[in-house]
Formats: sequence, structure tokens, C-alpha cells
Amino acid sequence: MKILLVEDDLEISKLLAEFLQEKGYAVFCQYDGLHVLDSLRTNKIDLVVLDIMLPYRSGDIVLADVRKFSTVPVIIISAKETTQNKIDLLRLGADDYITKPFDMEEVLARIESNLRRVQFQNDAPAYLQYDELILDLNSNTASLQGIELTLTAKEFAILELLMKYPDKIFSKANLFQSVWNTEYISEDNTMNVHISNLRNKMKAICPDKDIIDTVWGIGYRLHKARG
Repeated sequence: MKILLVEDDLEISKLLAEFLQEKGYAVFCQYDGLHVLDSLRTNKIDLVVLDIMLPYRSGDIVLADVRKFSTVPVIIISAKETTQNKIDLLRLGADDYITKPFDMEEVLARIESNLRRVQFQNDAPAYLQYDELILDLNSNTASLQGIELTLTAKEFAILELLMKYPDKIFSKANLFQSVWNTEYISEDNTMNVHISNLRNKMKAICPDKDIIDTVWGIGYRLHKARG
């Protein structure tokens, strides 16, 4: 695995680079914010450890530029430890944040965690299938019996969640909070409308087949054959 270490403190850079190399990582060092993008493209970097206070171009500007073309994990190292500063950098695209002074083992653990997450995402299936219903997670398209379904983003997200956990019964509140990312209000009919629309679209293609079951008093799940 290749790590790009962008740190202007030569002593910190040397210590951290040697520590990571001992752990089996290839480490590329830079001491300012000028040529980070070139290093990313040239060396096929797997993860970036980025200081904020850099000469010439600050780390937050570098991070913003990186996020214009790359999803490479970026771990910020900074002497600033205010909550707002962390929030701002995470919203800007940072994956993790470590405050100076730091422990070497903590840095290693954060690196390993972020690399595992990326590996898990890369290993995740490109599509989900339930009988003749297929969701393509790369193109965000759905098809039933080879016919494309025209779904809204929320309808697609509902199906994706149900198909990822085919044995789980989702309460309306659980499904709503997962898809809308907001608190569920019991009087709100939004979930019922979306489920109804989903069923109608699938019934138009396959009128004799149930895809989504209503579990009365509980919620919804993928259809389970009786018997």
C-alpha cells in the first residue's frame, strides 16, 4: 500500500515515514502543498496523511483540490483541535482527523481502518438481485424481468435497503430514517406512498408476483414464498 505523507515538519515527517515503512507501507513524502496532486496521479497513492499548516498552499485548499477528482482516503493531522475545525474539514472531504501531538500507533490504527473501509467498498457487489429484480449500484438503475424500472432516488434507496437485508423486517420508522435521514413522524404518509408507487411500477411489469410484503403492525420486507 502506498501512503502520501504531506508534512512540513521534517522531524515529524521522518519519524512517521520510518515508522510506517517498518509496518510495510511505501511512503512518499512532501513538505509543502504545491505538488500533492502530481504525486497522487504519478504514484497511485492509496491514502493521504495531510497536515493543515503547510507552506505555499494550506492543507484545506489541497484537500478541496484532491476532492475534485479523487476519493482517496485523506487523514488530516493538525494542531488545531476545535470541534468546528474538525467539522469543517470533514465536510470538506476529510475521512479522519488526528490532533497533534499524536501517538504513532493511533496513526497506524486510523490508516488501517480507512484502508479496510475502502477495501470493503471495493469488494462490495456491483449489483443486488432478488429473483428477477436487479439493482445496478454503479449506475443506480433497476430492472425487473429485463425491463428497466423508472424509479425515484428514494424508491431506489428503499429497494436497495430491502434487498441488502432480505431477511430483515423494517419498521416504517426504521426504513424512513434510513432513507430520508430524518426523524419519522407516525402521521406522515410519505413512506406508504413510496411503497405503493414501487409496488405499482413492479406490478405493471409483473402483475402476478409480489416483491414487497407488508408485515401488518410491523413494517415491510422482501416477499417470502409461503410454504
